[in-house]
This record gives sequence, C-alpha cells and structure tokens, in this order.
Amino acid sequence: MSATPILLAVGHGTRDPAGAATIRALLERVRALRPALPVAECFAEICAPSLDDAVAALGGPAVAVPLMLGRGYHSLVDIPGRTGPGAVVARPLGPHALLARALADRLRATPPADAVVLGAAGTSDPSGMADVRAAARLLGWHLGRPVAHGFAASAEPSLTDVVGDLRRRGARRVVIASYLLAPGFFHRRILDSGADAVSPPIGVHDALATLILRRYDEAAAAYGRIGEAPQKAVSRT
Repeated sequence: MSATPILLAVGHGTRDPAGAATIRALLERVRALRPALPVAECFAEICAPSLDDAVAALGGPAVAVPLMLGRGYHSLVDIPGRTGPGAVVARPLGPHALLARALADRLRATPPADAVVLGAAGTSDPSGMADVRAAARLLGWHLGRPVAHGFAASAEPSLTDVVGDLRRRGARRVVIASYLLAPGFFHRRILDSGADAVSPPIGVHDALATLILRRYDEAAAAYGRIGEAPQKAVSRT
C-alpha cells in the first residue's frame, strides 16, 4: 500500500471531562508504543472531534478502531456505517486476555474480597452480553477464582442484584472490577451498586494500548496487496 493507514481511534463519548481526558492519555500511550504510526482520535457521540469530522479530514487510508469493550450498536452498525469507503473497521477491543491482565492490575487497588464481580456498562445487544460473560470468564481464569458479572444499566443481571445475591450466599466483602475504559456516568453507577470496593476504570495501561495496536494490525491486513482498494471489514469476535 502507498501509505500507512492512520489509526482512527473511535471513543464512545462522554460528558465527563475526565473520561475524554483519559481516552486522550491512552492514545498518547499508543503513540509512544509505536511512534511511526499516525494516530487520530474521535468520538461516536457527545465529544469532539466527531467521527464524521474526523472521517472528512482523512487524507488517506484509515483503520477505525472502536474503543469499546464488546459488540454493540456503535461497533457493529454505527461506526462501520459512518467511516466511508476509505477506511476499514476493526473489531471491538474485548473480550481479550490483555484486558483481563489490565483488570487484574486495577483490582490491586482494592482490598481482598470474598467475591469479585465484573461490572460492565450495559447493552441491549445479545452479542455484547455474551462478550461480557466471556470477559468475566477470562478474568476468572487470570485470577484463579470465579468471577460473576453484572451490568450498571440496560441489561440483566443488574450489578445491584448480583452484589445482593452474593451477600445472601455468604460473601462478606464484594469487590467490583470496573469493565470500563474511563470514568464517567457508568462508573458512577457502578460505585452506587452496593459493593464494598470498586476498582478504577482500566484507563491508561500498556496492556490496553497494546490491544488497540493489535486490533489495528488485524484490520489493516484487509487492505491486502500494495495499491489494492480496501475492503470494508466486519467487526467480529
């Protein structure tokens, strides 16, 4: 290919300034890991620059990497529908063992627990729910213990119900691993779910930055031979 495709990182978007700042700091870590790779940021909604503005400003080929932890509307429908013919779309970040490693690191900031719960934002997409269940299994394998899962909004089981059920079954200290990239609305919901402790969002972590680059590399292969027109990639697990 005549030019290295730009990595167009597409965040969900948030009204919390700390959330947007975290995404930008994470992308600085991505740039540090691969200095020669052009990296641009944008957001699917709420924040600027918007995905549409970023696509309009592209001067060459691009790989759009959804900064999302599982399948859902934005990663499967919205982003592929808005990136145009000059870009391919990578699959979402999760589930992946690198995320389990990062989650385990964030859990070190919490006290020992009788029970660990993976706390996700929530989704109405069945494939997204399956991704959360898979992420909980990966974290459980990494920790060597069972890990339940629950959602802060828009899906069942709710985190509040999961925490309550674990207490009824004898858990005295319940800790939630925040399955989120950055602080914002959903992290506040997780903090209010009744757990004894909640880990910080994954945030700026080398395992996460490495995974973003891995998703980029996977999708960049869709450009094929040098000079070949790009084919639209479909997000998949």
